[in-house]
Amino acid sequence: MENNNTTKLPSAIVSIIPLVVLVTMLAFTIKLFGGDAIAGGSQLSLLTASAVCASISIIKYKYRWQELEDAIVNNMRSATPALLTLLLIGAIAGTWMASGIIPTLIYYGLKILSPSIFLPASCIICAVVSLLTGSSWTTIATIGVALMGIGNTMGFSDGWVAGAIISGAYFGDKISIMSDTTILASSTSEVPIFSHIKYMLITTSISMFIALATFATAGFITTTESTADILTIEESLLATFNISPWLLIVPVITGVLISRRLPAIVTLFASVVLASIAMLVMQPDIIAKIAASSSASESLSSLYAIIQCATSHTAIETGNSQLNELVATGGMGGMMDTIWLIICAMCFGGVMYGSKMLASISRIFVRISHRTASVVGSTVCSGMFFNLTTGDQYISIILTSDLFKQLYDNRGLERRLLSRSVEDSATVTSVLIPWNSCGMTQSTVLGVATLTYLPYCIFNIASPIVSVAIAAIGYKIKKNKL
Repeated sequence: MENNNTTKLPSAIVSIIPLVVLVTMLAFTIKLFGGDAIAGGSQLSLLTASAVCASISIIKYKYRWQELEDAIVNNMRSATPALLTLLLIGAIAGTWMASGIIPTLIYYGLKILSPSIFLPASCIICAVVSLLTGSSWTTIATIGVALMGIGNTMGFSDGWVAGAIISGAYFGDKISIMSDTTILASSTSEVPIFSHIKYMLITTSISMFIALATFATAGFITTTESTADILTIEESLLATFNISPWLLIVPVITGVLISRRLPAIVTLFASVVLASIAMLVMQPDIIAKIAASSSASESLSSLYAIIQCATSHTAIETGNSQLNELVATGGMGGMMDTIWLIICAMCFGGVMYGSKMLASISRIFVRISHRTASVVGSTVCSGMFFNLTTGDQYISIILTSDLFKQLYDNRGLERRLLSRSVEDSATVTSVLIPWNSCGMTQSTVLGVATLTYLPYCIFNIASPIVSVAIAAIGYKIKKNKL
């Protein structure tokens, strides 16, 4: 049977049906299972919406299944590095905890950071680390996890702490010359990277100011734990782990490797190896506790403990129930629900793209774009829309740039306005969507549900709003002569 999909797009109304099915099922799933929705309900919702999209495409628009399958496979292929990165982040979480690296960061953090400045300080710390490394994911998985522990100990809610960490990490990632999303947004829009970053600072600095002001206010008005409670945590850390500044060598070396622009997978694996060595040298008592439940011989007990921490759930008894929950990790195995969810999200994004339903819906944005503010607004909405439907920020950046390049040229608008608008939407809002790879990853790493931290990611929420507002004012927006 001959396929005519090259000339006929699905209508926008029909194309929205799979999205309605997805959103409806996710709403019921989250209501039924709450935070456990990631353990299967959300995946089923994505697969069901994928099946609805495929059925409509095949029955109504005569697509062949092979075409849709190829689109799904291509979409999944783009997610493979992220899946490997997730596994290694799980291994880092386990080995950095058992080796005493994260407990050491928490201990010194409690000594240095006061509750009144903790939230804005966390945001700034993550921003600096992310700026220097170019990676929001690595920043959140390392220093972010430590700050999460400090914030919990001080008595801040999970949402506020995660929001400050994510806001800072995505600010630094967004303006870092070493960031893959920054490079992707500038290159797909055909804008020199330094010009892109400089122009982006106009909206990004305003959004960051709003975020810091909000976190500073929240820090002053939030009731935190008493000094006695914090001292109890510090004493439990000292009694359980060998706390030493020497352990900070591992995160420092990890930062150096990232700054050298080695592949993320290589850097993360090296960090796991370094943490494993630190565990052997600095935490013999922890190794003995973990290996006590195994049947491994004494000569192999250390190897068992390292593998257990890197791959599986590990609980360390500290004598403090709050600290026990904090230092428990899931290793690589703890990432499997997230990986499963990403695969299902890539399936939905692939079939929506292969059926051209995404193209049909995106044309709506182009049709309503006339003035500068509406062009930027449509770009921002498109970036957020693709994050919702494809489940991947990289795909969202590419699709939004490709969709609007000609429109910006036709309207006489600079391409750097396009690249900035793409970053102000596709890059920063990905972490706010529960089934997007970024939202799933950060939720798993920090142990906070996406919808729990969403209202507190002030920078990520403010960025698209500020982007449209600046366009409406017309500040620093130049038009090319047509």
